Amino acid sequence: MSNPLRRIQISEPVTGDAEWHAVRESLTTGWLTSGPKVREFETMFARRHEVPHAVAVTSATTALHLAVHSLGIGPGDEVVVPAFTWVSTANVVEMCGATPVFVDIDPTTFNLDVTRLSQAISARTRAIIPVHLFGLCAEMDAIKRIAGDTPLIEDGACASGAAYKGTPAGGLGTMGCFSFHPRKSVTTGEGGMLTTRDPELAARLEMLRNHGASVSEEQRHHGPKPYLLAEFNMMGFNYRMTDLQGAVGTVQLGKLDEFIQERKRWAAYYTESLSGLSWLNCPEHPEYQDHGWQSYVTKVDESRSPMPRNAIMQKLQDVGISTRPGTHAVHMLGYYRDKYDLKPDDFPGARLANDCSMAIPLHNRMTAEDYAYIVDALHSIR
Repeated sequence: MSNPLRRIQISEPVTGDAEWHAVRESLTTGWLTSGPKVREFETMFARRHEVPHAVAVTSATTALHLAVHSLGIGPGDEVVVPAFTWVSTANVVEMCGATPVFVDIDPTTFNLDVTRLSQAISARTRAIIPVHLFGLCAEMDAIKRIAGDTPLIEDGACASGAAYKGTPAGGLGTMGCFSFHPRKSVTTGEGGMLTTRDPELAARLEMLRNHGASVSEEQRHHGPKPYLLAEFNMMGFNYRMTDLQGAVGTVQLGKLDEFIQERKRWAAYYTESLSGLSWLNCPEHPEYQDHGWQSYVTKVDESRSPMPRNAIMQKLQDVGISTRPGTHAVHMLGYYRDKYDLKPDDFPGARLANDCSMAIPLHNRMTAEDYAYIVDALHSIR
């Protein structure tokens, strides 16, 4: 089985001549910071996700930070977050001086367990951040019923192109936040996007990402009075996406549906080909969900597996197959564990996912031979 020349990465971005020419065009125009290409990317993203407003920023983390900050959340407030997610979902709450309140996840979907949500909501709750983990939307109807008027910030970092009951991610809550990191389905290197249906909120987000300026850099550059600077009536941040990133993003976004369809096809192949392994649980999702398939995350049932998950991951690494834990249980990380005196079993679903999840390669640079090789390697584990 071992092949020292083979190396299948957990993820690889698909870029080529089109992205190169897009960047070259931006370089020749002189627009390097936020400008017309960012605006074009925002327009395309809003149209694809069926929302009226999209605001490009430097990462999903800064998108989440702006989302929380824009709601006026601060010290004394609480924000509900899943216990199993990338750490920035909780970090942005801390950055605003508020307190993240963890809620356990459903180990089958890896998303927020709605049966436990009401217990996490208090009089101090100012927002809930449902995470659409690995490209699968959270159960937004149930979350909305429980949340009432509490704002919902979708952490859609993994969910570009995903949909819930026909409605694309990003239009399911008060705001949506997306990532264009190289491990995501479409990439701008680093980069993020906020979406909303609220025009006043969109205008506020645009100002906040640009130091709180009342006009954008592009508007100021083309203004008729060169001696006028923008007015600043709020404190903001420098979270502007560059036009180089925007140019790449427009090309990448044009490929999104093709990328997802290919990933969907190979995800189905994995599920069918691996169904005979009693120790490996493949991801599941309801028929009313359009999965974005940012990752294919399995669970190792160590009560049935021939060896622990970490040993399986090492064995796969030895034959050239990269794997990763799905993500981490945030309540088990040192900062949150120590600050809030949290124990692993406080959130058993998150702990189980932390210890047993295993993402296997699923991306648009893989070949049929790669997928067959991975399936064979998993079946060969004894």
